[in-house]
Amino acid sequence: MVRPITTVLFTTLLLLWPFLCLGIRSFPTTTDAIYTFSRFSEAPDYRNNDECPLSSNKRPVSSCDQSLVHVAMTLDSEYLRGSIAAVHSILRHASCPQHLFFHFIASEFDPMTPRILTRLVQSSFPSLNFKVYIFREDAVINLISSSIRQALDNPLNYARNYLGDLLDPCVKRVIYLDSDLVLVDDIHKLWNITLTGNRVIGAPEYCHANFTKYFTDNFWSDPDLPRVFGSRNPCYFNTGVMVMDLEKWRLENYTREIEKWMEVQRKKRIYELGSLPPFLLVFSGDVEAVDHRWNQHGLGGDNRRGNCRSLHPGPVSLLHWSGKGKPWVRLDMKKPCPLDYLWEPYDLYRLKHSHYQPLVLSTTTSNLIGYSNYFL
Repeated sequence: MVRPITTVLFTTLLLLWPFLCLGIRSFPTTTDAIYTFSRFSEAPDYRNNDECPLSSNKRPVSSCDQSLVHVAMTLDSEYLRGSIAAVHSILRHASCPQHLFFHFIASEFDPMTPRILTRLVQSSFPSLNFKVYIFREDAVINLISSSIRQALDNPLNYARNYLGDLLDPCVKRVIYLDSDLVLVDDIHKLWNITLTGNRVIGAPEYCHANFTKYFTDNFWSDPDLPRVFGSRNPCYFNTGVMVMDLEKWRLENYTREIEKWMEVQRKKRIYELGSLPPFLLVFSGDVEAVDHRWNQHGLGGDNRRGNCRSLHPGPVSLLHWSGKGKPWVRLDMKKPCPLDYLWEPYDLYRLKHSHYQPLVLSTTTSNLIGYSNYFL
């Protein structure tokens, strides 16, 4: 009788092993969880002013509420400190912070897991209206080509290509923001810009930039590829700050248009800068021009050396550390650039202090995590 029982136990363990492995990966130990959630302080509870719509004070808030300002950002363990600071800056300067809804895109294979990231956002912003969507990397991994900097090859950088599919179909318009920026102005002003005609994207344009450098000689020497711009006057724009009409995006299936250029890139190597050039190929020359104050970009320095940069001339509403250097890294290394001190007031990271108390968290997060049918 010993052998049959042993056989049954062994067979059962073998069948359950994949699920046990998944459980080990998805749910860290209590000690790990306390350490993870203790890293960030809780932000102040920002409330609407008297002029805000009364509807934004009610609970619960739906991700389909068209009266809200919708913001989309990626969320991952590597740039988490930047994401938390970005959200903090948005709330601090918003005239109606309770009138915002955040759509966070997290990778299913992130070391911290989407569930842990969700709970961490909850701990730092208990009153925040948000939802976390899970991005399956296999949707794009076979389309990515290597670029000049390894960080640009992260599949999550391409999540902005799929916002029309990832976010709930009821979300018609969204502001997409990178994780390495802070706002010093009211995001409602950016939300209220008008996308004229059939334009799908609004962003600051930089027509003085040398547009040819964003593509290789293979592109410009091809007899057919440059014709994509046709009668358009293409200008550079940074994809880290975009107002997007998702209703038009879905209707015209721009995700597929971007994927087509990524497929060309795999064959002919027509650019070097990761997820940016496909957007330029599809939209450049047909973008709603937004005031430059809404993307003072390049503060991370160039992509190879990461040298310090100064602000562009003119007013500032958004500071963007695009490029190699990130402010939290340089501050921790005691080698900050002067403008990194403008990022520091929004940093909620608390392990730089020697004494802190662990945060007590709710374990109820299932209603804050969404799965897109597109990827299932």
